[in-house]
Amino acid sequence: MLDPSSSESEEELPPEENPSIKVKPVKISNPEKVTSDKRKPPDSPGLAPADDDKSEQERIQKEEADRKIKLQIYVFVLRCIAYPFNAKQPTDMARRQQKLNKQQLQAIKERFHAFLRGETQIVADEAFCNAIRSYYEGFLKSERVARMVQGGGCSANDFREVFKKNIERRVRSLPEIDGLSKETVLSSWITKYDAIYRGDEDMRRHSHRSHLSAVSELILSKEQLYEMFQQILGIKKFEHQLLYNACQLDNVDEQAAQIRRELDGRLQLAEKITRERRYPKFVSGDMEALYTEELRASVNLLMANLESQPVAKDFKPKIKPKLTPMNSFLDMGEEGDLPLSKSDVVLSFTLEIVIMEVQGLKSMAPNKIVYCTMEVEGGEKLQTDQAEASRPQWGTQGDFTTTHPLPVVKVKLFTESTGVLALEDKELGRVLLNPTTNGPKAAELHKMVVPKSSQDSELKIKLAVRMDKPPNMKHSGYLYALGQRVWKRWKRRYFVLVQVSQYTFAMCSYREKKSEPQELMQLEGYTVDYSDPQPGLQGGRMFFSAVKEGDQVVFASDDEQDRVLWVQAMYRATGQSYKPVAPTQNQRQNCRGGGPQRDAPVSLLSLERTQRQGVEELISADPCRFDHASLFRLLQRHTLTHRMNDSFSCLGWFSPGQVFVLDEYCARYGVRGCHRHLCYLRDLLEFMEKDMMVDPTLLHYSYAFCASHVNGNKPDGMGTVTQEEKEQFEEIRGRLRTLLENQIVHFRYCFPFGRPEGALKATLSLLERVLMKDINTPFPQDEMRKLVQKCLEKAAFVNYSQLTDYAQIEATSQAAPAKRLEETMRLGELCMDVLQQNDEHHSEAFAWWPEVMTEHAEIFLSLYTVDMDATLHVQPPDSWDSFPLFQLLNNFLRTDHYLCNGTFHKHLQEHFIPMVVRYIDLMESSIAQSIHRGFEQETWQSVKTITNNLPSVPLPKVPSLPLSLPQMPSFTPPSWMGPLCENTNGSSTSEDLFWKLDALQIFVMDLHWPEPEFAKHLEQRLKLMASDMVEACVKRTKAAFHSKMQKASKSTDFRVSLSVCTMFNVLMDAKRQCSKLCVLDQGQEIDQQWQQYHSKIDVLIDEAIKEMISTLVSKFVAVLDGILSKLSRYDEGTLFSSILSFTVKAAAKYVDVPTPGTDVADTYITFVRQNQDILRDHVNEEVYTEKVFDQWYSTSMKAVCV
Repeated sequence: MLDPSSSESEEELPPEENPSIKVKPVKISNPEKVTSDKRKPPDSPGLAPADDDKSEQERIQKEEADRKIKLQIYVFVLRCIAYPFNAKQPTDMARRQQKLNKQQLQAIKERFHAFLRGETQIVADEAFCNAIRSYYEGFLKSERVARMVQGGGCSANDFREVFKKNIERRVRSLPEIDGLSKETVLSSWITKYDAIYRGDEDMRRHSHRSHLSAVSELILSKEQLYEMFQQILGIKKFEHQLLYNACQLDNVDEQAAQIRRELDGRLQLAEKITRERRYPKFVSGDMEALYTEELRASVNLLMANLESQPVAKDFKPKIKPKLTPMNSFLDMGEEGDLPLSKSDVVLSFTLEIVIMEVQGLKSMAPNKIVYCTMEVEGGEKLQTDQAEASRPQWGTQGDFTTTHPLPVVKVKLFTESTGVLALEDKELGRVLLNPTTNGPKAAELHKMVVPKSSQDSELKIKLAVRMDKPPNMKHSGYLYALGQRVWKRWKRRYFVLVQVSQYTFAMCSYREKKSEPQELMQLEGYTVDYSDPQPGLQGGRMFFSAVKEGDQVVFASDDEQDRVLWVQAMYRATGQSYKPVAPTQNQRQNCRGGGPQRDAPVSLLSLERTQRQGVEELISADPCRFDHASLFRLLQRHTLTHRMNDSFSCLGWFSPGQVFVLDEYCARYGVRGCHRHLCYLRDLLEFMEKDMMVDPTLLHYSYAFCASHVNGNKPDGMGTVTQEEKEQFEEIRGRLRTLLENQIVHFRYCFPFGRPEGALKATLSLLERVLMKDINTPFPQDEMRKLVQKCLEKAAFVNYSQLTDYAQIEATSQAAPAKRLEETMRLGELCMDVLQQNDEHHSEAFAWWPEVMTEHAEIFLSLYTVDMDATLHVQPPDSWDSFPLFQLLNNFLRTDHYLCNGTFHKHLQEHFIPMVVRYIDLMESSIAQSIHRGFEQETWQSVKTITNNLPSVPLPKVPSLPLSLPQMPSFTPPSWMGPLCENTNGSSTSEDLFWKLDALQIFVMDLHWPEPEFAKHLEQRLKLMASDMVEACVKRTKAAFHSKMQKASKSTDFRVSLSVCTMFNVLMDAKRQCSKLCVLDQGQEIDQQWQQYHSKIDVLIDEAIKEMISTLVSKFVAVLDGILSKLSRYDEGTLFSSILSFTVKAAAKYVDVPTPGTDVADTYITFVRQNQDILRDHVNEEVYTEKVFDQWYSTSMKAVCV
């Protein structure tokens, strides 16, 4: 036996999985019965060394037994690979991707982190960088991804698909860009992602390696299969070589003969089971007869498959042979044996004749032309090139085909005849050859027969004749033979062993130049063995015989080696179970052949006797005496372990080569299909319980097969169901249900980010199949929904507890309220991410029950509600820092069709409604107070004037909502108010008012209150409040304007003050802001009362502006009236006019005196121009400036005309 200590270390399987094997041929050297370990208690130290020795001895024996089992399995696997006749390597299996390991995941993280740090040469915009950052933080750094990689179910394609799904959502939300389609953006982003993912790897080397991996994943050669199963079973290379040679795996005839012997043994075993009634325990007693028929049918199918295998290329069997000698057992009907005819065994040979040179040609002149001809008698004739007699060398090859096993080859030497009357060339010599397939292949010298008149008596020709053996010719040679039905005379004949089909062989004797045999004997039913010399038979030294009921044929060869080869060839052809042993080879017992021929594995002779016997025990063991169900369970388990640990993300799927070998093993050695799939399910469940990723579709296939078989649907044609199969199926069904329910509870961690694709949906489908009581009655949908609902309830608790552990929330009441609010907001963001991921990656699997997923989300949020309420409860009163939390949660919930206005959403609204109302009340009171105090202290200086004197500082971000206390201070223009109010000259109080009203409305609008009635109430209240505030602002401004105008001068010294312009601007701003602050949304129904109220504000502002314009124009006209009264003194015809004219004329003689009234006119003109400039420069609205000018002009014209 092979030394067990020389075996490589192999992962040990649990003891309960070791098969119980019924092995008689394989005997363990130094056998000792393994007993249970009955150790003394630890308080008996005297027996401890003995117990240790016993335990060590048991361990060694167990390892040796396991080693022998693996070697025996490997022998069976070798034969399946060497000569498959039932299965082929499938070519339609999905190609598996290379899986990622921890080191590769870390390298990928570093590459993406380097990109985010700007350390790569990849150019990208901000949107792509944000997408990569989200992918890096949310996916690559996720603990679930690390678990997926550890489970062996993650490939580069999974990473790429997750990124693609993320960016598709992002790109869809981007605005449209003219000339740039979103498909182009997606393609560009994917290309950049690939560049980041690859890093600095050599793409050519990577693609070459991927190509080789893909090829090895599809189709494997025999040598690759041998190497794979050496690794699977822990077989060393030299052990494989020994077994390979001993099994003669390169000998097709030996493998076919081995199959025939195995099938005959299975038939005998089936007959024995039937005779002794040693049936397995079935679920029904009437299955015993059916079991026998199934055994017959399985062997019959194997025989038909073997018969369909071509013996040689382009060779088809001409007869339908008998499948088995036990035709009564197989019940083959009326079909009997069809006798072979001589035409059925006609062979076709290829001959190659190579003529090298002629020696001893001395009588010819050196310049004479000579040539050779060659022919196979009965065929065409070929001629060599011409050569001079001084150098008769050619090297010419002629190819012939013949059907004669003993052809006659003629080669002649000619010289050209130069005579005028010569009709043909002169023959110088000839040689006749009788080649055989066993003849020498090298060129040899042959003496030629020369004419009597020739002087070259020692003429020789060097040539080679190679006769190829056709594939269906198994052996040939000269033998002496004597039989009762054929070859009735003891004489030497040329015999050929011909294979007509897989089960039909014939021993044929031939004469020279004959294509059909002279006599033939069909070998079916014969037993060949070595025999002693027969007295009275002259000729032949080494005897052997073929025996059959009523017939015996004695053969004899000239030497021992030839006899051994003939016996081996006929042993393979007869399919007999008895193995002949040469009587003169006691020292080489069980060795096949004694020479270095291909049929005799001489490597065994170099082994020690015990090792040689061990190898012979392995290869000569009768497969029918093994428990192949247990052996296959062990083989499949080792194969699956090897597959799950290789470089492919297989998810439990075998490679095509592994499927091929396992299929062939099951078919050849009769492993039941249900047993195969039950073992497969058990092994897959064990891997899944170790957090390895397995494709649920694979589980579904095997489970459906077993369920169909147990329920009597015959998926593989087997109608018998054993009690063991039914019990194992029920046990696996229970384990599978528990495991599937646990996977649904932990769906975020068993199927992270929806990977493997479609796995969660397949898991639900498999669970529904497992819950079916039989294969025809579907599981009620209501009960299925309740079960999934129950699982998702547990999933909510699992997900939230995992989330809080990940967020590392400190649930301590001593933490500061602000700290707790910050943690709650962070936890809320994580909850929204979880729900978003569930919707993106898992909702499709639960599409049949969308309300169940909604309930899961509500339960998940209800757990968050506890933490949220506790945090909000400890916040100080009138604190508005929690509004961002509402905005965060509400912005997510209001966009979800199922969660909007759900239980959690309503609870959130109920908690924040009082806060919103309280906040608006306080803001209204604060704004009212600021209006009252502001207008009391108002200087009516424009905001632009104030901000122009402030230092230039960067513009900060305007807050999204005012978080001010109720006692809001008076408005002090900040540095950012200048750019904000760039186009206004309003007062600080009015700008403060409008800004606060606008900010308050924006804040409430940004809340996006989901309940329509309360949202409408908030908007109406804010609009009413804005109307009241604007009305108060207008009235205060108008009163201040009238007060200012009453104090103004009526002379031409009057100038419109900047404060008056500011008052005009305030009203104009109020007019402009009123349309935004006081008008309801167009989508709402506006009642008549609200329209009247809003119209009242517009009328109030318009009347105030009109009144202010009239008052200002009246002031201008009053100045004009004063001017006109002064000018009236210079009118002609009045007393003052003549006096003033005389005075002016008298003074004009001495100095330059202006015309009377000119200085007054100039003063008025200056008054008009300067006031117009002031109004143009400081009043914002040109329309109202034009109204002032227009009314001023009209009123002035009336005053002048009157």
